[in-house]
Amino acid sequence: MGVTGGPAIWREGRTAGEAASLLTSSLWRGQGVPRSDGQPVLLIPGFMAGDNSLALMTQWLRRMGYRAHGSGITSNVECSEKSVQRLEERVHQLSERYGREVAIIGHSRGGMFGRVIGVRNPDRVSHVIALGSPLVATMDDFHAVLRLQIRTLQRVQRLRGGRLIGAACEESWEAYKFGLDPIGCCTDFWTDLDDDLPESVALTSIYSRSDGVLHWRACIDPQARHVEVDSSHCGMAVNQRVYRTLGQLLPAQAAAAARAPRGSERSGRLAAVSA
Repeated sequence: MGVTGGPAIWREGRTAGEAASLLTSSLWRGQGVPRSDGQPVLLIPGFMAGDNSLALMTQWLRRMGYRAHGSGITSNVECSEKSVQRLEERVHQLSERYGREVAIIGHSRGGMFGRVIGVRNPDRVSHVIALGSPLVATMDDFHAVLRLQIRTLQRVQRLRGGRLIGAACEESWEAYKFGLDPIGCCTDFWTDLDDDLPESVALTSIYSRSDGVLHWRACIDPQARHVEVDSSHCGMAVNQRVYRTLGQLLPAQAAAAARAPRGSERSGRLAAVSA
């Protein structure tokens, strides 16, 4: 464990079972799930993962009628601000291509990116759904193994340079956290992650108290609707309850967006934490 009552990494051993359960379910075949009218969806993977980690989710969403697209990320280890800037371009492309707002599904670190994109692009984003995302986290909320991976990446950055998470990214976070003068590359990212979402952008945070990587309290963003599931952290990408929740949330928010006049405000602050 990290902190007392924190994540237990052995719980991540459930992921394969979660995937098997999904693939043999009627939900995977689309039974009982409303089909989309072609809503565009951008999927963003978690830390150290790539689009292939969300391949099953992408496949399922497309079968349900969504225009689901990957982020173009092969390994989510780069500077947060640079990554978000590239993803903003992707959102703009999809919004222009389909002539409507884009829903974003982000796993773990990908949900953090999605929230920032929503803050910056309320005219392009309808809904951000974060899966096990540390939206209000401190480093103590992460399992020690993940903290070690981050430190290792920083050491690689110092030795080889490039765009990996490095000292400048951490300096930005530390300066913002302690209210110091802006420094480093990611000041804008941390500021926007902490900023209020416009009313027109819905935010849903799906979390698990049995997450083996992240303490669940780090997912409780005060602006979000919160949905609790029983899932491992990695298993959020293949968990039946998560898929059923997506199948309910996406069409509901798309319908709300369609009813709202263009440019008007619609509520993005939904219900409180589910028990």
